[in-house]
Amino acid sequence: MAAEQALTRENFPAEPEKATMEGKNKFIGFWLFLGGETVMFASLFGTFLALRHSTINGPSPNELFSLPLVFLATMFLLFSSLTSVYAIYQMKNNNYKGMLIWMWVTVILGACFLVLEIYEFNHYVHEGLKYTTNAFASSFYTLTGFHGAHVAFGLCWITTLLVRNSKRNLSLYTAPKFYVASLYWHFIDVVWVFIFSVVYLMGKVG
Repeated sequence: MAAEQALTRENFPAEPEKATMEGKNKFIGFWLFLGGETVMFASLFGTFLALRHSTINGPSPNELFSLPLVFLATMFLLFSSLTSVYAIYQMKNNNYKGMLIWMWVTVILGACFLVLEIYEFNHYVHEGLKYTTNAFASSFYTLTGFHGAHVAFGLCWITTLLVRNSKRNLSLYTAPKFYVASLYWHFIDVVWVFIFSVVYLMGKVG
């Protein structure tokens, strides 16, 4: 079957994202990429943990962090992960339109998270926590900013896929692209759960 041939009920494979050699290679290659990303985030977490008490000349995390705002942002991101699951579920059931709709919902929720994070950073700067204030500030902004950049990249990636493939049908060519993008989105959601726990919750309890 040609990779760009539309999938029908008769020729629909159990795993369309891995039904071709190209799809399998993308799947394996992307897991290797995520392994490298995990190492980078682990190093940033380690740096933050080593420097999180270096708050001289600036507010402490307990004084600064607003858990209700961060919790709301977390809910947006977690629900966006759930909607991406629904999108892939629709894809695996050969409902291309349903997949596109749920992917757009994922983008909207992810954008809400990013807006709240930008608002949060702006608030912290006005409260006196700039990137160069102290070691805690530098490690905090580096870790959360690096994650925020990944969210922004993920939003651009998924949006580009949606726009470019909106007129196409589900095929062995399009399925791996959306599946890999969904994996990436789950990865940055998992990273945020660790950030919420290590940075914000530990920051509030000291």
